[in-house]
Amino acid sequence: MKNYDHIHIVGIGGAGMSAIARVLRGRGVTVSGSDRSDSPLLAALQAEGITVAVGHEAANVGSPDLVLASSAVPDDNVELQAARQQGVPVLRRPQFLGELTEGYEVIAVAGAHGKTTVTGMLSRALLDAGRDPTFIVGGVLADLHTNARAGRGPFFVIEADEYKNTFLALYPQIAVITNIEFDHPDVFPSLRFVRLAFGDFVDNIRPGGMLIACNDDRVAHAVAASYHANGGHLKLYGRHEGSGLAWRAVDIHPNELGGITFTAVPGDDAPRGEIALRVPGEHNAVNALAVLCATDALGIAWEQVKASLEQFHGVERRFEVLGTAQDVVVVDDYAHHPTQIRAVLHTARQRYPQRRVIAAWEPHTFSRIRALHDEFMSAFAEADHVVVLPIYAAREPDDGTLTAEDLAAHLDHPAAEGAASLDDAISRLVRLSRGGDVILLLGAGRERYVAQQLLRNLQSIAA
Repeated sequence: MKNYDHIHIVGIGGAGMSAIARVLRGRGVTVSGSDRSDSPLLAALQAEGITVAVGHEAANVGSPDLVLASSAVPDDNVELQAARQQGVPVLRRPQFLGELTEGYEVIAVAGAHGKTTVTGMLSRALLDAGRDPTFIVGGVLADLHTNARAGRGPFFVIEADEYKNTFLALYPQIAVITNIEFDHPDVFPSLRFVRLAFGDFVDNIRPGGMLIACNDDRVAHAVAASYHANGGHLKLYGRHEGSGLAWRAVDIHPNELGGITFTAVPGDDAPRGEIALRVPGEHNAVNALAVLCATDALGIAWEQVKASLEQFHGVERRFEVLGTAQDVVVVDDYAHHPTQIRAVLHTARQRYPQRRVIAAWEPHTFSRIRALHDEFMSAFAEADHVVVLPIYAAREPDDGTLTAEDLAAHLDHPAAEGAASLDDAISRLVRLSRGGDVILLLGAGRERYVAQQLLRNLQSIAA
């Protein structure tokens, strides 16, 4: 990376940009930034010595060497305009990632689902093994209370995002693909285009590098097979038997820790041993296999990796239990795709088999809901009741033709209702809840606010 003294980040409050800010700060760069609204993450960045402004003004920019902008920030943003008027270079995150990771052995974790958890698990494993990695994770690690750090070791572990082909800025030594599904319809017209993007990502693996892929996912398997046919070094993992698997998970079951236990089987050998994870869900047993593949390639001992995985406490907003009030458990999860929703509901059933499960779903972006409408409508079978929150538009305009009430009416579920506002959703959930319930907030927007406010209301009633 160039020798920057000061970098200003517009949109610093997002997961990706805040992580970059922390890595830069750890490297000794003076970092400032701004975001359109306040958040706990901004407060955390300020506490770490990063100057942060709430709201966008030309004066926030100062005189930096470089301005970085989140993909959510429009080109006519007043701070970007001010930087250009000063002659300060302005880059988007994808344009900067190659420079940020230059000189490292990059381990890039990609996939439609699971990449945040795998990146977190792998980062923790390398830390525990004394490899002192630099890492960027798409969520806050519960164990480390951060989503990024600048290490002194040779490895840079990074969550590789396919949105707008951001991951094509990376040239990994090791690439991981957890799965490939149709998503981001505002960028990719169909699954074919998603697969092509992942193929391009795999083409970026450095000579002599390695691809690690989940054999359970047919599209990931197809991309991996093509890479291997062209001479690439490949490790496959999964739950199901198959030739050439580097690691397989068998005897997967919930444990007394609230997590999942499985037996890890290397290749065609005898079982290596049990791993008792603290994070729930059968999908997390599979995620752990990706970490075993990577750490094998890096020469880290099984016993060390097993211990690290067993002490991993998860990532914020990934089946995060926020608290319990009146014997109602409130859980926040980032699930905003039908496959994720099904997995989270199944996880809740496994972890809380005797409790009623209420799903509060915040649909995320109109383009995603329309493109995957039928899949969403059938995704809630394992919920006892569903409350649909107002659609989180994110970067998209609301033309008024799709509402929470519409979605609830078409949901393939006998007990579904739509909320007119977030406050209405909170009121409905308070009214619906009874002792013994689990209430799952599902989404990637404002659902966390609803979860936190719901918990406060339940606590106040109990008091």
